[in-house]
Amino acid sequence: MNIDPSTTKYLIHARLDADGVVEKPDVIGAVFGQTEGLLGDELDLRDLQKSGRIGRIEVEVIAKKGKSEGNIYIPSSLDQVETSVLASALETIDRVGPCKASIKVEKVEDVRITKRNKIVERARQLLTNMVDTSRTSGLGLLDEVRRSVQVSEAISFGPERLPAGPNISDSDAIIVVEGRSDVLNLLKCGIKNSIAVEGTNISKTIQDLAKERVVTAFVDGDRGGDLILKEMLQVAEVDFIARAPRGTEVEEMTQKQIMKALRNKIPAEQYVEMYGLGGITLKATEEEKPRPAGQAPPAPPPTEEPEPPMPERAPEPREEPPAREPQRRIPPQIEKYRDMLIELSGSSRARILDDRDEVAVEVPVRELVETLKSNTKRVRAVVFDGIITQRILDIAADIGIKSVVGAKMGTVAKQPANVQILTKGDFAS
Repeated sequence: MNIDPSTTKYLIHARLDADGVVEKPDVIGAVFGQTEGLLGDELDLRDLQKSGRIGRIEVEVIAKKGKSEGNIYIPSSLDQVETSVLASALETIDRVGPCKASIKVEKVEDVRITKRNKIVERARQLLTNMVDTSRTSGLGLLDEVRRSVQVSEAISFGPERLPAGPNISDSDAIIVVEGRSDVLNLLKCGIKNSIAVEGTNISKTIQDLAKERVVTAFVDGDRGGDLILKEMLQVAEVDFIARAPRGTEVEEMTQKQIMKALRNKIPAEQYVEMYGLGGITLKATEEEKPRPAGQAPPAPPPTEEPEPPMPERAPEPREEPPAREPQRRIPPQIEKYRDMLIELSGSSRARILDDRDEVAVEVPVRELVETLKSNTKRVRAVVFDGIITQRILDIAADIGIKSVVGAKMGTVAKQPANVQILTKGDFAS
């Protein structure tokens, strides 16, 4: 279909159906003949075509099984009203050549909009080609273009207008980084659900997000990262922690380094235990913080030490109720749990056992919490080479796990009454 671009503003698309075999000249003759005198002198098709206000009428027609069907295209440089009247006049045609026929106008296309869309698409292709070929002239231009794309994708989130990726509002999991440059570097790697704290003062926006989303704190491998991490662990509910290599900032990391750091993220409770951050009280157990202070008064009696020399106090260590009670409560499968824990030693893996004490699934320790949350089958016990945390015990109590077996006990404020807790120390005794 050839359309004169100099005279066309609109293009009439019409559908033809004829009860017989017709050809292009028949269709064009019907269009001119049956609309002649119908619309008055101002919209006479022959006069309009002579003056260039109507372009060449194009017809595509195919005959099948004694019937014909096809399309009619009429380019127009008239205004919208005149073009619409002309289009509707086509539908009055009821015969083409010797055959009964019907014409239905499907649409009137604004060719200028179509041209503009083509211009935009072509401009995008040309720009892409320019960027690709500009590598020969140096990397400065490429970096500048990438930076401008990243800046355009970054948004300001919350009342504090924190720098964030465009998916921060919709993602169930978010990554909290230190500054705007970190957000831009993650955008460059295709990670669009990050948000920056912009300083050591953790804003209320991030605290509120942490209550609803799975939060991964991704901080620099320097002292500044340590300070921000300590602050965040105390005021926000952090689920996982990822760190840049020591002495490296997140904004300097390559895509491979970023992906590796995020894959190796560690549950927050386990991170606190592993790296000896004893001075930190996690947000999830912050309400328990006053208790040690409240227990301070009972602490002085042991320091007075008037009674330890008495003979009656000496046998107390032998009774060791916390150590011996587990032995009376341990079910027959204790040997199996102990052997599994020995097998898993040093592997940082976990085994989830079904109600027959058979291994249902084995996962890395860092994925244990999410696996238990999404598990739909009955679980009797969990054996893992890691630290038993409050979160794991809470999940165990919620889904009815009978036994939790780990390498050692972490910071646990409240032990569920219906969950048996065993560590290496229990087996050793």
